[in-house]
This record gives sequence, C-alpha cells and structure tokens, in this order.
Amino acid sequence: MSIKDEEQLAAKTEDEETAELSEFNHLKAEDNTETEDPTSSSAEQMETESDREDDERPETDGSPNPVCSFQQSTVTLNLGAKRPKLMAFTGERPFCCNVCGKRFKRKTNLKLHMMIHTGNREHSCDVCGKGFKEKSALQTHMRLHAGERPFACDKCDKRFHAKSNLKTHQKVHSGEKPFSCDICGTRFKIKGTLKNHMRIHTTERPFVCSVCSKGFSLQVHLKSHMCVHTGEKLFLCSICTKGFSQQIHLKIHMRIHTGEKPFICSVCTKGFSQKETLKRHMCVHTGEKPFICSVCSKGFSQKETLKRHMCIHTGEKPFVCALCTKGFSQHIHLKSHMRVHTGEKPFVCSVCAKAFSKQESLKRHVCSFRR
Repeated sequence: MSIKDEEQLAAKTEDEETAELSEFNHLKAEDNTETEDPTSSSAEQMETESDREDDERPETDGSPNPVCSFQQSTVTLNLGAKRPKLMAFTGERPFCCNVCGKRFKRKTNLKLHMMIHTGNREHSCDVCGKGFKEKSALQTHMRLHAGERPFACDKCDKRFHAKSNLKTHQKVHSGEKPFSCDICGTRFKIKGTLKNHMRIHTTERPFVCSVCSKGFSLQVHLKSHMCVHTGEKLFLCSICTKGFSQQIHLKIHMRIHTGEKPFICSVCTKGFSQKETLKRHMCVHTGEKPFICSVCSKGFSQKETLKRHMCIHTGEKPFVCALCTKGFSQHIHLKSHMRVHTGEKPFVCSVCAKAFSKQESLKRHVCSFRR
C-alpha cells in the first residue's frame, strides 16, 4: 500500500469516528432534554401518573430501590402501576397488624381489621346502636328496622332482609347438609353450626360467666345463664304471667296449660311433659334405685323421693298447715292432713259406701270384713 493510500484510509477512519462521536453527543443532548426539562408534556404526564399511583399503592419507607437506583422515576412508576396485580399472584401481604401480627394485601383491609382490636366501628345504627365494620353491612341491617324483606324464597314465599339468610334458608327445602362432623358423622346445613357442635367433642367452653366462672360452649347459653344471677325473667307465660329466665323453661311450662305430654313411656304408655320426668319414671319399671340414703342406705328411684325421705332423719318439717301450723316432712302428708279441715273424704268403701279422708283408713276398714 502506498503512502497516499494510507493517508486516505486514516482520514476516512478519523471522519467515521468524528461522525459517531457527533451522533453520540446529539443523542446524549436529547436524553438530557427529555429527563431534565420539567415543562415537557411527557414529563408532566409521568409525574401525574406517578402521583396517582403513589396514592393508590401501599406506603413505603421512602428509601430508594437499592437495585434500581438509576433512572429512578421511570422504575418507580412501572412498579407502582404493576404492584396491585403482582400482589394478587405472588400472595404478598405488606400490611401488618401491630397488635396480632396478621398481614393483609390492602391497606383498607388492615384498617377494617383494626376495628376488632379497638372496638371502634365506623358505621353505627341510629336505632339500636349496633356497630358495623362496613357501610354495606349497616345498610343490610337497617332493613330489619324498616321491615324490608326484598329476598323471597321461591319454594315457600318466606322473605328475608339479607340475601345470605335466604341462601341458608333454601337448604331447608333441598335437604342439603354439606358440613359433616369428622367424629360422629352428624351433618349440618351451616358451617357455623358444625363449629358449635364440635365443642361437644372437644368439651371446649370458651364463654365463661364472670360471676360463678361456669363455662358454656355457646354465647347464647351464657347470656341466658346470666339471668340466674340478675334474677331477670324475660320470658313470661301469656296465660298465668309466670316468669322464666330461659325460653326453654317457658316452653316446658306451657305444657301445663296445654296438657301436652310428648314423652311417652314405652312400657305403660304413661305420658310426661318433660323428658327428664320420663327418665326418672323408667326406674319404676327397671327396679333401678340409684339414689341411696346416706343414713339408712335405703334406695330410691327418684332424687326427689330421697330428698323427702331425708326429712325423716333430719326431723325437718318444711310443709306447714296454713290453718293449724302443724308441720309435715312430706307434701303428701300435708295434703292428707288438709282433709281434716275441709271434711273431704275421697276414699269410699265399695261394700258399705262409708267414706274416709285417708286411704290407709279405708284399707283398715276393708280388712275388718275379712276377720
């Protein structure tokens, strides 16, 4: 290669390098213009979007991303725009309760959760004062006071104020019981009922009376029990106005007025108004005497009979005649004694028609004919 050719090649290479350097400087100037000019429309749009996304996404500690420290504004914007969707897939829960440590995906969920600890419920009913965590729950509750029942059962036309109540009710018609007890196999229509049922097996009694420390498996049972201490009798008989602390006791009492005896003895067909009474009665047929006197070892089929018997040993006479103040250890003896005052003689001899106030007197009279 000649000296002239070498000079031309060197000049060409220098020109190409100068052109590339010029192009690089031009691109760099454009980059500076795009990133540094705060008046450009694209910069304003990015800044606006970044502010909006910052309002919506979780709060951060303000420290820059250590990995993506360069071109921070662009990286922050992209992460902000994608963050809510990413959490849905990754299961990320950045918001932590400082009381119990439970974590949440969204700040609003944490805010609602905190009401459990503080007891503060933002949405309260103006009628009964009951509080709710969410406004929609309060709106549903208000239908109770307004008498609104927009949800109707298509089988029996029964109406409900809440859609969830209708859904639960419909299982009555379908007979569906999807929730099964793993221990005894009993099935339930509602998950909450199964949860309550499980306490029978676990003997868990989380609801404790603050007065006598007695435990209950259900809160409603504790609430009912508290009437024992307060003396409150909320359930009144509509016939005799007698009051009861528990609804079940009123229900049993009503059988006195109706004459209903749903519990029938399988041996003698005698009916009873209470299941417990039938259970005690069965001892008559089986001969079982589980209640033993601690003084004389005499056995009794019923606890009440033992209690009355004990008055013989203690000398206690709790049954007193209102006319002559004579006392008796058993009520049946007082009842028999009262015939002395009333002159009643219900026991009549079938032979001579003579009447007696006591059955024992009639028996002695009948024996006199056999002699």
